[in-house]
Amino acid sequence: MNRLFVSCVASIALATAIPVFAQQPTSNDEPVATESDGYSNPEAAGTQKTDYSDTELRQFIEAQARLMEVRKEYIEKIESADSEEKANQLQMKANDRMLEVIRDSGMDVPTYNAIATAYNSEPKVRNRVDALM
Repeated sequence: MNRLFVSCVASIALATAIPVFAQQPTSNDEPVATESDGYSNPEAAGTQKTDYSDTELRQFIEAQARLMEVRKEYIEKIESADSEEKANQLQMKANDRMLEVIRDSGMDVPTYNAIATAYNSEPKVRNRVDALM
């Protein structure tokens, strides 16, 4: 029963880790990764920045693809963890790795967050990102 609980918690945690990163402080005051499920908020439409450069959007696309790889890698590890503590440690490693992926793509986390939020709420941004893919 405990293994099932850990597996469910791990799956939910990583399922909510990409694409949107909510900024929550960690031990080193870095944001922690959490995911949006692709929900588009019609009430937020028109409230997000939409004038991102093609370079920023390409960096976002690159980061997104690599984040999916990290998610896949870590969800398997977390689901097979033998304790809740081990699963939590793996989740923290996954979060750190996701932050690293974003930075390695040439972006900062706030910009990634903003583009991901705009992608989910602004058709103009979504269409531009989709066209660059």
